[in-house]
Amino acid sequence: MDLQRELSRLHPTLPFRATSTHQHHTWARTFHSRPELYIQPHTSEELENVVTLARRCRRRITVVGCAHSPSDLTCTSSWLVNLDHFQDILDVNKDKNVVVMQAGIRLHDLGTQLKRHGLAMPNLGSIDHQSIAGAIGTATHGSSTRHGILSQSVLALKIMLANGRTVSCSAEQNVDLFRAALVSLGALGIITEVTFETVPAFNIEWAQSLHPLDEILSDWEKDLWTKKEFTRVWWMPYMKKCIRWRADKTDKSHHPSVANWWAGRIGFHTYHFLLYCAQWVPSMLPPLERFVIYVQYGFKDGAGSSAVQEGRTGLLMNCLYSQFVNEWAIPLAKGPEAITRLSSWLNGNEAASGIPFDSKGVYVHAPIEVRVSDTSATVPRPYLDNTMPDGPTLYLNATLYRPYNCDPPCRALYYEAFEWLMKEMGGRPHWAKNFAHVTKEDVYKMYPEMDDWLRVRNKVDPDGMFVGDWHRRLLIPQDGGLSNLPLEERITSTNAAKDGGVDLTGHIPRKYPSPQTSEESFEMMHGVEAEKSFMMHDST
Repeated sequence: MDLQRELSRLHPTLPFRATSTHQHHTWARTFHSRPELYIQPHTSEELENVVTLARRCRRRITVVGCAHSPSDLTCTSSWLVNLDHFQDILDVNKDKNVVVMQAGIRLHDLGTQLKRHGLAMPNLGSIDHQSIAGAIGTATHGSSTRHGILSQSVLALKIMLANGRTVSCSAEQNVDLFRAALVSLGALGIITEVTFETVPAFNIEWAQSLHPLDEILSDWEKDLWTKKEFTRVWWMPYMKKCIRWRADKTDKSHHPSVANWWAGRIGFHTYHFLLYCAQWVPSMLPPLERFVIYVQYGFKDGAGSSAVQEGRTGLLMNCLYSQFVNEWAIPLAKGPEAITRLSSWLNGNEAASGIPFDSKGVYVHAPIEVRVSDTSATVPRPYLDNTMPDGPTLYLNATLYRPYNCDPPCRALYYEAFEWLMKEMGGRPHWAKNFAHVTKEDVYKMYPEMDDWLRVRNKVDPDGMFVGDWHRRLLIPQDGGLSNLPLEERITSTNAAKDGGVDLTGHIPRKYPSPQTSEESFEMMHGVEAEKSFMMHDST
């Protein structure tokens, strides 16, 4: 039996849009893999056919959007499914500002289509390349204490499970599944449809300016994070200065910021080359940090720029180059201590930092991004929401550039020290980022409701069709009968990729199963019963 035979037995006239030559990599080229099949279905019927075939052929399914996450979460040697053709707006209720959309729509396209209806997303992260499903599933956030993670605006979801059935869930229907799927990490099924609460389209007036770190920390408990609706800070650790960016909604007409040559092509390529030079002479990073700031802002504190833009564009920023991103969520009130201690460590005062790692010779890239959110009042709360459940959350983002796809020499030690401090501060890592020193035991301590998430996950996907090495490494226990999920994929080898990063290879069966085994898997009665249980026994 082969795939072609299975196709002819199921739906001989239904397209199966797959290629076996696709080479997958993250946007930052940090991880690479070569899926057996790369599949782009155009309709729900085609997608259901893909799931059925995967079940018959005993294949894992991984769903990917733009692959902006720099982690290996979307890497697979099995079947990689992309939903870029699931990008339609299905319904718009302007009276309630509620929009129903297919889950593969990219945030940029969503913003453009919402604008035609006079609507907008209430908040955005730093980029809008992701699909809505990917942004939801990894707990993407913006920077505002008046907003939480993007899942906060989700009213309902439709998910195609491993048995091929599509199930609806919301705060009123299948609540356990809803709470698990709001931050699903791709391990429950395929989100196909999202009902989302929007707001009327808006402009923002933003201003950014240079300030001493001490000033930012002294304003922390005053109005730093509350004076404007949107606030973020870029911290320059060697200068001990910060760029403070603030924005509010406005009725003013658009006006661009004053052009700066450094923000153009010349600056882009100059900075990239200088970062590459610092790979060989890391001690040039502190003066490089000063040079970049002085070129853009001058030598005077308070200097900066401002503009009025649409919210859907003004909230974004340019990620510039390939990068590792290690971002953690900690209680907002612990921000000054965390920043002060990390500043001491980066500037050579290990005793004051209390961080038990030698910082000698460690030089890091700037800036360290500082952002906030607050999802503490959201009901129901996602099981794997990494924000603080009892108050506002601070995000510290230790980005390291990969100039010309070269890994920075400080990464291992810097990230080990950074993560040690974040764990001491009661932090949780951003699911989609490059945290490297978190164990499964750490995750279970961080998430008291992990057992609830696992219970739901195992019920809707008992064979592990959506489980990969990343999930097993951090989320799936080895005991309790879960040590050998039939469709689970495990990484079997890692190698240096030719164009930078790591090339991963996972295990998939060399041959398709026998017809008898295929028919038994096709029944998947336990999966059918799982789907029925969610439909018939809603949580309250």
